[in-house]
Amino acid sequence: MDIREIQNLIKFVSKAEVSEVKYKTKDFEITIKTPLAGNEVAAVLPQQVYHTAAPVAAPVTPVAPVAQPIATESAAKTEETTNDDSKFVTIKSPMIGTFYRKPAPDKDAFVSVGDEVTEGKVVCVIEAMKLFNQIEAEVKGKIVKILVDDATPVEYDQPLFLVDPA
Repeated sequence: MDIREIQNLIKFVSKAEVSEVKYKTKDFEITIKTPLAGNEVAAVLPQQVYHTAAPVAAPVTPVAPVAQPIATESAAKTEETTNDDSKFVTIKSPMIGTFYRKPAPDKDAFVSVGDEVTEGKVVCVIEAMKLFNQIEAEVKGKIVKILVDDATPVEYDQPLFLVDPA
C-alpha cells in the first residue's frame, strides 16, 4: 500500500463518518480512528450561533429575532458557568486519546465528584495508540466537576476536571 492509497483511505473514513477502520493484508495492517462527528458539532455549534448569527441576522431577517433569544439565553448560561467556574482550576488533557475514569472495567473510578486530590495523584487514564497514560492532578483540592464521560474521545488541551483549590 503506497501513500496515495493511505491518503484515499483516510479521506474515505472521514467522509463515511465512522469511528474506526482496520485494513489488513498479508504483510500490511493499518487502523484509522476518528472522533465521532456528533460530539464535535454539539460542542462547537453554540459558539458559532452566539458570535455570528445573532449580531448579523437580527436586523436582516424577521426570523432572526426568534433565534436571537436562544443565542442570548445560551450565552447567558455560558457566562454564568464561566463566572461560577473561574475560581476552579482545570485539569486538561495533555494528549489526544480516549478518556477512562477507571484503571480497568472491573475496578473503581480513580476519582469522583467530592474527592480530595493531591499533586501527583492519578485522576484518570488516556489511551493513545494502545498505551494507557496516567494523568495526574497538578493541584491539591477537591474535585468539583467531571467534564468528560467515561470511554469518550478527548482532544489535546480539552478540560477534563474542575478542582476547587480552597
